[in-house]
Amino acid sequence: MYEIKNKNHTINGDKMGNFLDILLRSILSIIVLFAITELMGKKQLSQLNMFDYIIGISIGSLAASLSIDTSIPYLDGILSILIYGGSATLISVLTTKSIKMRRFFTGTPSIIINQGKINYNNLKKSRLDINDLLQIARENGYYDLSQIYVCILEPSGKLSFLPKAKYTPVTPNDMKLKVSEKGICSNLIIDGKIMEENIKNMGKDVAWVVTRLSKMGYPEIQNLLLVICDSKEQLTVFEKENEKEPKILM
Repeated sequence: MYEIKNKNHTINGDKMGNFLDILLRSILSIIVLFAITELMGKKQLSQLNMFDYIIGISIGSLAASLSIDTSIPYLDGILSILIYGGSATLISVLTTKSIKMRRFFTGTPSIIINQGKINYNNLKKSRLDINDLLQIARENGYYDLSQIYVCILEPSGKLSFLPKAKYTPVTPNDMKLKVSEKGICSNLIIDGKIMEENIKNMGKDVAWVVTRLSKMGYPEIQNLLLVICDSKEQLTVFEKENEKEPKILM
């Protein structure tokens, strides 16, 4: 009986040790991934080229393997992630300095529609069919292809559209209207908390905000969800709603 208890104690100890090892590996992977992300720079998924996409998948796979595969030494896993991240950073530097390298790694745009006519050869080379083109056009607000003057497939895989002149939205410049720049809005209160740094950057203080809100009929700051101030010092207030959500009947 003593030997059986001792064996069970050893097994439980091994499980606990394995759990702590995986926990440590996971935390370490997250830290390394965060550092690599800061090194590589921030890009939206739609802005990633093919090389960035492959590197991202590879780094994610390496981090996952390091987290759960206890047979991989810590240093080997971290070194692999650093090599992939360093390669991506190096390629990013080279592509900013050399047009040839940029074209090789990121590719070049392809004209899918030119002067209102579909370039069928470029459509085929891009591995797109007409249904894909119609769907993406609809997602961008073009339900009639005859309204499109130019369509370009970007290296990121995104389609950019230029409508024909008569379908282009009218701007204040077209109508020769004088408009003032809006500037950047500042968030003064978020979820009932005063953003003192934002207020300071505006050249104001908390007392100024409290006074303005009181005059507008909002004496309780904790009841405010969001308060925005534009470049003309006009405040927009969003209150916390306590009403019950309306039910949607199916």
